[in-house]
Amino acid sequence: MNSLNLSHRSQLVAAALSASLATATLVHAYHVFTRRIRRKELDEEVRRSISALDSIQGSGSLENLQLDPTKLQTALNYDEELIREQLARNYAFFGEDGMAKIRSGRVVVVGCGGVGSWAAVMLVRSGVSNIRLVDFDYVTLSSLNRHATAILSDVGTPKVICIEKTLKQIAKWVEVDSRIELWKKEDGGYLLEDADWVIDAIDNIQTKVDLLKYCHDNNIKVFSSMGAGTKCDPTRIQISDISYTIYDPLARSVRRRLRLLGVDSGIPVVYSTEVPGDVKLLPLPEEEFQKGAVKELGVFDDFRVRILPVLGPLPAIFGLNIATYILCEMAGKPINNPLPIKNRKKLYERIYRDLLHRESKLAGHQINRLPIDEDDVAFIFEDLYRGRSVVPPHDVPTRPTLIRWDPARPVSTDNLVVFELNDAEKHARALWNSDGSISSSTSPEMLWGAEVKAVVDRRAAEARRIREWIM
Repeated sequence: MNSLNLSHRSQLVAAALSASLATATLVHAYHVFTRRIRRKELDEEVRRSISALDSIQGSGSLENLQLDPTKLQTALNYDEELIREQLARNYAFFGEDGMAKIRSGRVVVVGCGGVGSWAAVMLVRSGVSNIRLVDFDYVTLSSLNRHATAILSDVGTPKVICIEKTLKQIAKWVEVDSRIELWKKEDGGYLLEDADWVIDAIDNIQTKVDLLKYCHDNNIKVFSSMGAGTKCDPTRIQISDISYTIYDPLARSVRRRLRLLGVDSGIPVVYSTEVPGDVKLLPLPEEEFQKGAVKELGVFDDFRVRILPVLGPLPAIFGLNIATYILCEMAGKPINNPLPIKNRKKLYERIYRDLLHRESKLAGHQINRLPIDEDDVAFIFEDLYRGRSVVPPHDVPTRPTLIRWDPARPVSTDNLVVFELNDAEKHARALWNSDGSISSSTSPEMLWGAEVKAVVDRRAAEARRIREWIM
């Protein structure tokens, strides 16, 4: 009897489970069906909205280019469920609390070219719901090789409007405040109001420094982009504090100007340690000189930004680095202690001190400063000599040392070579007398041979070419 009751109960449980499973399947199928219908309706509405935006842009009027956020907001029934589905991967990574902070964050992008446009797009794709775009410039044909949103039909329109159109096609809920303005320290503070983060993607050095100084003095978090022009090696791109940047001409100039203003550190930047390759500046048309000072928009003094060779992926990577860093900071999952390039700053400082001590000893008196700095040491060691001794078989030195190749010439990037310490001592004993005077009994080529001299000559020529380009 008990066995029959047990069997009956088992049959009832099995029937109940089957019924529950069937119900769950029906509910799931219903949700899938309704989501499919909603997606289809959404797709059709998005297509109609895009078509309307294109017709607005085709009017050619700047006033007509200003998009109406109210119309876009009411055009689609894009509720919280769809927003969360669109941001599902970000929720999985940052969690509820992190995404709440990101979605409530406010970012101001100053400079909406190759770097700023990519940062803006990825911030919005990742959930940032309030963004202000500040740039006075317009899309040109030459912008199309690097801008994140510009297409051929955007040429002649403000960059901020071009980006705004795309952002609202990506995320219906985003609030975009486009300002066709040039940021100025005298009256630009209102453009940064309520910002959780400011992105500096400005090309002009002085304006960049003014913005960073303003943010520093007013406790506004700011992330700055250094020079992406003339670069091609993505493996040399780094995130670090401005005080740790190495051999980036723009970073060096910004760093030095900030120090004069009392700002030594505390500003995260993206930069590249890559030395400019074998590239030539594009010719500057005569009409550009008629527009005013040619250095007004240049990354380097006396160069307009439009003549700098730029490989499109590099500013994009810079912008993506910025977006990633800010998203992690907003979400409370910061990138702790970004790794400086090869973590060799202390090594460069040590090599510089050793060289300064040697030169003081040869001069017979204390020298307080050399005509090069730690950035130049990094350049010579990493870029010219690839971190290896000039002496065959060109091993990686355990105690790398810089010393003048030609004792008759001064310290310079094209007259310093990398030796292992014992080889540097041998070089010094052979080419200088004990009183610091130059020995007449031998020469560098006699000491090390024609093969080593050929390497030194090639590296010296490379150093001179790069120095002429940068200067």
